[in-house]
Amino acid sequence: MSKLNAILGMGKRSLQTSQMGLQTVSHNIANKSTEGYSRQRVEQTSTPPTGQGRVQIGTGATVAAVRSIKNEYLEKQIQGETEKLGFQESRSENMTRVEQVFNEQLNKGLNQFIGDFFNSFRELANAPESAASRTLVKETAKSLVNDFRRVNNQLIDVQIDIDHQIENEVSLINSMAKEIASLNEKISQVEIQGRNANDERDRRDLLLKQLGEKVDIKYAENELGQVSVMAGSNATIVSGFSHAEIFAQPSNKFEGHRHGTVKVMFKASETTSPVDITKQLSGGRIGAALEVRDEYIEGLLDQLDDVAFTLNREVNSQHINGKDRRGQNGVLFFDLLQSKSNAAANLKLNDSVENDVNRIVAGQSSNGPGDNRIANSIASIQNKKVLNDGTASMDDFYTAIVGKVAVTVNKANMSSEHQKGIVDQLANIRESISGVSLDEETTKMIELQKSFDASARLIRTADEMFDTVLNIKRY
Repeated sequence: MSKLNAILGMGKRSLQTSQMGLQTVSHNIANKSTEGYSRQRVEQTSTPPTGQGRVQIGTGATVAAVRSIKNEYLEKQIQGETEKLGFQESRSENMTRVEQVFNEQLNKGLNQFIGDFFNSFRELANAPESAASRTLVKETAKSLVNDFRRVNNQLIDVQIDIDHQIENEVSLINSMAKEIASLNEKISQVEIQGRNANDERDRRDLLLKQLGEKVDIKYAENELGQVSVMAGSNATIVSGFSHAEIFAQPSNKFEGHRHGTVKVMFKASETTSPVDITKQLSGGRIGAALEVRDEYIEGLLDQLDDVAFTLNREVNSQHINGKDRRGQNGVLFFDLLQSKSNAAANLKLNDSVENDVNRIVAGQSSNGPGDNRIANSIASIQNKKVLNDGTASMDDFYTAIVGKVAVTVNKANMSSEHQKGIVDQLANIRESISGVSLDEETTKMIELQKSFDASARLIRTADEMFDTVLNIKRY
């Protein structure tokens, strides 16, 4: 009878094993489209055999564990490449917006306004006594001033938009850090009982990849299965079951910026003071956004100011040396700028010139009808080597700015596409290892169904054998 009981026990365990396998297959199929999910498999092991005389008789099989099928090295590699992808995509998106500010194919750009301004002085040189030519000079000067402001303001608008991007990304980072800390606790609770927290680990791995896409992180797992996550150089945002927040803090003007902008701050605990970690963040979407905001755009604004300040200085220095239409001494054509800082935003036509076009100077002497020397001198400034330490004209300098923007954007777009290809390739490899194949799961389901049927048949056979033994005693 004991042997018949052993057969029933083996049948029962076999049924349970097949049932758990079918449940795992169902779980895989249900999560076919779940991002970050790794397919699972039931690992079976033989139960300890029993000894009878000089032989050992097997006692069946049982479930050893339910494990996720994944390559940990590949997961870390995908996380690292995803961080690079976030950086490249953010840089490409923001630099494309910068490029639109300088796009002179769709709209009339600053370079054309500069050309129109100097061409108006050439027109004045051809007709130095003409009031109409002076009106043209005034109008082209006003248009030029307005376009300097347009470019300056649109670049600052991109910086402000980047600030909003950073605020949104920081909010997402905090919610992810909070969930990772919660998953650390769940994983510890499950695995301390000797089980595998497969679904929780899949979710945590996905969050680490998404977190890395936002900002450069470093993380490590301890012997209890808990990960600690550090953003930048030393901002520990997850440690065990706890998490700390980073936040975007609006600030007043600070070194290297023309307007108030946001800084990324880290507060380790309620009792510690916030620390500025802005300069520590160099990867992910935030790292790229900070680079475009603080380096590329600030550099472009500096160069734009250089052009505006030089234009102001050179035109004024010529204009005050001549005589206006009434024979009076020339006045400043533009309001005098004291420094290059914010020159593009502060460039302004002198009120005397704006209110009376007769104050615009064409000649150098008061008694010289047809004198156009000042008008010619101002017109020649366009091609004069007055920028970049006397090595570039205004046309050359501004064309170089636009060309550099175009090259940078093209490079950023190519880098983004290249990095996306790398991540897609790694994702395909991961899918071949950890992804759910419906064909494979269907085959596994049929196999387990047959195993379940065979186990049920074994129990039925053992039951019939019990009946036979009991019937022998009746007769």
